[in-house]
Amino acid sequence: MTILAVILFCLATVALAVYGVHLYVLLWLVHRRGDQRGRIQRQTIEAFVASTPDEDWPIVTTQIPLYNEMNVAERVIEAVAAMDYPPGRHEVQVLDDSTDGTGRVVDRVAERLRSRGLDVQVVRRTDREGFKAGALAAGLAQARGELVAIFDSDFVPPPDFLRQAVPLLVCDEGIACVQGRWAHLNPRETWLTRAQALGIDGHFGVEQGARCWNGLLMNFNGTAGIWRRKAIEDPAVGGWTGDTITEDLDLSYRAQLAGWRFDYCKEIACPAEIPGDIHAFKTQQRRWATGSMQVARKLLPRVWRSDLSLVQKIEATFHLTHYSVALWMLLLLLTAQPMLSIWLEHPRMSQWFWIAWVWILGSTFAPSVLYTYARYSLGGGWSGLKVMPLLMTLGMGICANNALAMLRGLFVSGGEFVRTPKSGSTSHQRGHTAYAATQSHLWIVELSLGFYALTSSAYYFAADQWASCNFLLIYAIGFFAVGLASRPRRPAARDGQAIRQEPLVDVSPA
Repeated sequence: MTILAVILFCLATVALAVYGVHLYVLLWLVHRRGDQRGRIQRQTIEAFVASTPDEDWPIVTTQIPLYNEMNVAERVIEAVAAMDYPPGRHEVQVLDDSTDGTGRVVDRVAERLRSRGLDVQVVRRTDREGFKAGALAAGLAQARGELVAIFDSDFVPPPDFLRQAVPLLVCDEGIACVQGRWAHLNPRETWLTRAQALGIDGHFGVEQGARCWNGLLMNFNGTAGIWRRKAIEDPAVGGWTGDTITEDLDLSYRAQLAGWRFDYCKEIACPAEIPGDIHAFKTQQRRWATGSMQVARKLLPRVWRSDLSLVQKIEATFHLTHYSVALWMLLLLLTAQPMLSIWLEHPRMSQWFWIAWVWILGSTFAPSVLYTYARYSLGGGWSGLKVMPLLMTLGMGICANNALAMLRGLFVSGGEFVRTPKSGSTSHQRGHTAYAATQSHLWIVELSLGFYALTSSAYYFAADQWASCNFLLIYAIGFFAVGLASRPRRPAARDGQAIRQEPLVDVSPA
């Protein structure tokens, strides 16, 4: 057991240090190219708008995939239909797989918009085969646009989205997709939304720009972006597929492996609702963690066999395996207490032991620096510093949920696309939803890990190791916060059914 604890502790230490250094590299990359790329994009957009008459703008189809989204369906359809674009050249396509009253809302809104002369089509299927990927593919087969924008139900696109995004695609035939930035409709609703908003800002304020503007592989985020239809239908790409539950990441990498390029425009901000419920957030994180690892398992061998540069291959590996950080965090916690006992019994190991903890603490600062810089670069000043403790608490507390989901992605292909319930919350009004996210018994494990972390912190306190003691205390706070928030609630309706309790790990076949 001693050897196993040492091995796992060393693996976790090295992995977390490496991923921490990777964040510093991304910071340097985005700082190096951000301003220059932004100026070029603005010039491209302004020149195209000034020189192109309305009749020469390409036809665009905007797809809105829906599945039981009664709270937000009308809002997103109205917002998409209100986008500024030349008359007759914008088709709105609502891909409605709903099994509840959402269909009636969709039909009513679509009919009202059609009566105003807008092109709004509703596409329905007899089943949910392929889930979101299947719906997008079915809609594409009927679409008339040469460019395809996509918005999930929790988004409210700005009126000028197409006027800004289309020129970036049209002016460069090699670009397959332009991704916009996610902004926030309800960032101050709860401590949970405050933390998530900062985390999202880190991705769109640093990570996407660092990859895109330096020739590295990036991803379409599933919404708030616009595709060249030719790229999706390219035989070398293969179109939308449902063999992973992150169809957006999968298609993004297949397109780039086929030679297409992506662009990211930080200035195209698309507000979206952030999950204000811990179970909805966990559902979303499980889908992203599982899907990312499924794509890594599916496409990393192709990445390393491709003609991409070594730097591109390494960054793609970091990108697709990022959710493994949750596993390394969990292993670090579980081995911290045994490692202290080993050190006390074998003082000669103390030098290497404390070097390891220095690496860990150094890598811990990397997310703080990245998220603070991202919020600052997006015009939020130094507010990231105030929110960072909340994000650290959430990050520690969610690592068991994400580690289990990531492990599932390593061994299980496909699976059900479990959508994140929406409430319709905005900065002015807190929404309420009849939908409830699936609950699980993981809260028991999270509270147990909280007690374990607290005990480990006490051991380090007794050994006068203050820095490590405080680090483990953050684990305890995180697991207690997430575990207590995840306790069972009174059964409520979930798409017409009672909430079901899930096992800790779903190992059902795809």
